[in-house]
Amino acid sequence: MEPKNVLTTDSGAPVTDNQNSRTAGPAGPVLIEDHHLIEKLAHFDRERIPERVVHAKGSGAYGYFEVLTNVTQWTRAKFLAPVGKRTEIFIRFSTVAGEKGSADTLRDPRGFAIKFYTEDGNYDLVGNNTPVFFIRDPLKFPDFIHSQKRDPYTNIQEPDNIWDFFSLSPEATHQFMILFSDRGIPATFRNMDGFGSHSFQWVNARGEIFWVKYHFKTDQGIKNLVADDASRIAGEDADHHQRDLLKAIDRAEYPSWTLKMQIMPGADAAKYRFNPFDVTKVWSHRDYPLITVGRIVLNRNPENYFAEVEQAAFNPAHFVPGIGPSPDKMLQGRLFSYGDTHRYRLGANHMRLPVNQPHATHANNYSRDGAMRTDGNHGREKNYEPNSFGGPQQTGQPQWAPIEVDGLTGNHVPVHHRDDNDFVQAGDLYRLMSETGKQRLIANIAGSLAKVSKPDIIERSIANFRKADTNYGDQVAKAVEQRRNQR
Repeated sequence: MEPKNVLTTDSGAPVTDNQNSRTAGPAGPVLIEDHHLIEKLAHFDRERIPERVVHAKGSGAYGYFEVLTNVTQWTRAKFLAPVGKRTEIFIRFSTVAGEKGSADTLRDPRGFAIKFYTEDGNYDLVGNNTPVFFIRDPLKFPDFIHSQKRDPYTNIQEPDNIWDFFSLSPEATHQFMILFSDRGIPATFRNMDGFGSHSFQWVNARGEIFWVKYHFKTDQGIKNLVADDASRIAGEDADHHQRDLLKAIDRAEYPSWTLKMQIMPGADAAKYRFNPFDVTKVWSHRDYPLITVGRIVLNRNPENYFAEVEQAAFNPAHFVPGIGPSPDKMLQGRLFSYGDTHRYRLGANHMRLPVNQPHATHANNYSRDGAMRTDGNHGREKNYEPNSFGGPQQTGQPQWAPIEVDGLTGNHVPVHHRDDNDFVQAGDLYRLMSETGKQRLIANIAGSLAKVSKPDIIERSIANFRKADTNYGDQVAKAVEQRRNQR
């Protein structure tokens, strides 16, 4: 049935599907022919200047990654061998929705982005402190962030918008539960875990494929803030997390994290009980146990915040031989969007900034000119390829293994696996919580959801929680009603 109010592209063409990106078959990667997706992401990347659209407020530090386990059976990435090898790194921690001047202790996911300065160039792992995300398709990302940002009329972050989007996007149930749990407000950056969140490809010297997930376990122990303490600290010191990280490194109390990997043989993905490339879900540790691989240590503060933290540019498309992408649709969207954002915010030559330059090698290509070109611009060297003047040439060696795809192009709903469900893992997580943890979770949700003005939004949100666990939904409903009766 034709809707009364038709969604269109900027050129006025009607949008066929605003929920699913166009892919090469139901399980294949995202297609660049998806004009609606590219237009939507490109416009979204240019909505704020010069502040980052998301992850605007952050803290950073330098350190090293050290290999603890031989992983050559799974990947040929040079920086991951041999045992004992160290690679320079730079990490940026951040909040997601808050602006640059916002408080560090807001309830929000935290960015956990790592730049490895390897001998094969930079490898950027751009993750969060949560193992899952709110949505699984990049087409919905601008809408999701708009629901979290300031309302176009009130210029205030509106609970109506946050919960309306959630109530109509059941795949967000798992992440919302984590966000409103105790881990929604870490005590410090040092006291939280980090995750690659997405699934990635590792490939070994024999060309064998493995799908992997990154888990960075804090060696300082998990510590979180309850809502009242977070509000108090926000009023006393809005830069609490920045100050804590800076002072800890100044005191030589160097924070560290142990890297543990989940590793899935490539052939397992097609028959796994749920879609392993769905970033709203975690892999069972019973199926794929954590394997200790290495550790990261932060031991040096930046000398200048703007030059090294504000201008740091992380891009998940920056892989090195032996590591590559997966068909995760959100990851596929990020492979385009992050670089596009940096070119807009910092310019076409942002990779020439010291914090973003590779260390053990150098960029050797035919990129020339552009604003803020501060090096010699390759002097009199030829600026085209192929050439007969000894210019750089392609290797012909693929960085990662090809992914088999089939099917017709289109706006596909993802391939269904046996246990694909938006609520099962959220329910499992709820039942694993302590009673006091459940009480705090419900109180945190009710404190926000009770502010929503439309009853149908509240009802839809509670229905999602009930589908995860009946008791969970009932307790949220009771707590929301009590809050609203007190107003």
